Amino acid sequence: MRKAEVIELLNKDIEGEHAAIIQYLVHVYAMGEGEVACEIEAIAREEMRHLDWLAEAVTEMGGIPSFTRGAMRTTGKTVTSWMKNDVLAEEDAIKMYQNHIKAINIANIKRLLERILSDEQSHHGDFKSFAGKADKEGMKDQRGERKDKTAKVLNWGIEHEYTVVLQYLLHSYLAPNEEMKEEMQDQAVNEMQHLGWLAEKMVSRGGHPKIEHSRIDRSRKASDMLNADIKIEKQVAAVYTKAAKELDDPKLKKLLTRIRDHELYHVKVFSDLKKTIKE
Repeated sequence: MRKAEVIELLNKDIEGEHAAIIQYLVHVYAMGEGEVACEIEAIAREEMRHLDWLAEAVTEMGGIPSFTRGAMRTTGKTVTSWMKNDVLAEEDAIKMYQNHIKAINIANIKRLLERILSDEQSHHGDFKSFAGKADKEGMKDQRGERKDKTAKVLNWGIEHEYTVVLQYLLHSYLAPNEEMKEEMQDQAVNEMQHLGWLAEKMVSRGGHPKIEHSRIDRSRKASDMLNADIKIEKQVAAVYTKAAKELDDPKLKKLLTRIRDHELYHVKVFSDLKKTIKE
């Protein structure tokens, strides 16, 4: 199998991991606090680790990691039905990894896929167990239908945070040096925290988080990446500042101000990184 064909298969795997991460996080936020939600969030973190390993492999082979999201299973009106969809998602992943392991003849790539497959097989059993618990314990969707200004602000923030998580991860894999790579990944983790805070706040305020992203910057040149990252951080900091002033909820004001301060910190980090770039 040619290198380009291997990269194509690995990017399909990345897209599947991306879909699983978001599908599982949607379920976590919708369920609210609880043991099962915590366990599913841990599984989502394992899928994030898989995505990182796969993206590293693609980059090492001279490819560009795909940040297109694969198909998600979003039907179902009960927690039990969501868990059954997650079982099916893991069955899809298991089948795909088994096929890719057979097709790829590069030893270290096969070894990586076999490692990931082991996790997916474990997740499959976990979700089957969660489906039983959800049915037995009568777990319910905790989301509401709030659609006022507060909900719009929170969903805008969720969209932004999701977008920059993807953007900073992509930029980390394309970074020309280890310092930029590490900083971009650190800030992506921070933005993922923001997404979680906002989604949880949305549910606690009777809303329905919409986890979708807008266009991400796909520059290849490091200075162009950092300019795009600085620009988006300045823009979003201004929006968070405005929203914090306009909303009446004191706890939400505090959260938006905290996130705004983080975004301004990112501007400084990216500005300092620009000084280290030699292209």
